[in-house]
Amino acid sequence: MSHASASTVAPPPDAALVRRRDRPWLWLMIGASLAMLFASLAVGGVPIALADVLGALANGFGEGADAGQAQLIVNHIRLPRALAAFAVGAVLALSGAMLQGLFRNPLADPGLVGVSAGAAFAAVATIVLSSLVAALVPAAVVRFMVPLGAFAGGFGTTLLIYRIALKDGRVQVATMLLAGIAVNAIAAAGIGAFVYLSDDQQMRDLTFWQMGSLGSVTWTVLLPCLPFLVLPVILARRISTPLNVLSLGEGEAEALGVRVDRLVRTVVVLVAVGVGAGVAIAGIIGFVGLVVPHLVRMVAGPDHRGLLPIAALAGGCLLLLADLVARTVVVPAELPIGLVTSAVGGPFFLWLLLRHKARGGG
Repeated sequence: MSHASASTVAPPPDAALVRRRDRPWLWLMIGASLAMLFASLAVGGVPIALADVLGALANGFGEGADAGQAQLIVNHIRLPRALAAFAVGAVLALSGAMLQGLFRNPLADPGLVGVSAGAAFAAVATIVLSSLVAALVPAAVVRFMVPLGAFAGGFGTTLLIYRIALKDGRVQVATMLLAGIAVNAIAAAGIGAFVYLSDDQQMRDLTFWQMGSLGSVTWTVLLPCLPFLVLPVILARRISTPLNVLSLGEGEAEALGVRVDRLVRTVVVLVAVGVGAGVAIAGIIGFVGLVVPHLVRMVAGPDHRGLLPIAALAGGCLLLLADLVARTVVVPAELPIGLVTSAVGGPFFLWLLLRHKARGGG
């Protein structure tokens, strides 16, 4: 069986050719990401010239009388927010690309396995029950209650779904998908109950947090979550080739030496860690994990060796742009960033469906 399956599988494309084809897109996205990063530092309610941005970055993180206005705004307000936007966008897009490859379903996204719903439920519960939670945790942890709750909720929900889908040592992908749908429904009901119980101030916080926002990001919030955002990006490269082989089918992948169960576990854990940390920082931001992998796949091809890093860069670039729009289009107010991504992602999703229908898809 294994010998026959292996002998009928076409060899993978030459790695050098794949790298040569992906390299222009990779460099393009690196350049676009740097351009968007500097634009995010320069543009805002207080415009700052690019030369002053560079000077502020060169002068470091000084405070007080010796620090100019540009240095304070760039280094202490806009830089952590921009880095958070890029990191969260990168991990959302990367997670979407990994899940689409794992499930061989172009409509998969990080919400599919329940991580976003679990993180949202835990964060909402933490906000509404803040007085009770504050009495149970050390004082030094109180300011991190919502991010920690969101991260713990997303990771715990994903582990629960994984355990439900585990049978005889193997992960049943269909069961995992169905469990994710059920958990999303349960979490939505729980969130609705907490919203009903919240007071006016909590209601405002919940609404803004559920729509996604980077307005409260500081170095204190970003730095504890940053390793969890970077880890999936670093480790994703190691699973790019197994994801390519998995596209041939689970049986063929097993015959070619890919341990599918281990691959499923790795992808689920990476998605849970990355998206849980992203939701902890920015709340729920939709469509990035769905839209970006599609766009990258259309222009750069389906090979995960190029798809994953380019998708991560494109996701970071897109969320930087969305955050720039969110905080400048209605100055001095600020739009929830989730509204901006949904305004782009919704029409794109409909276009995907119509395109699939026109090609005779089911």
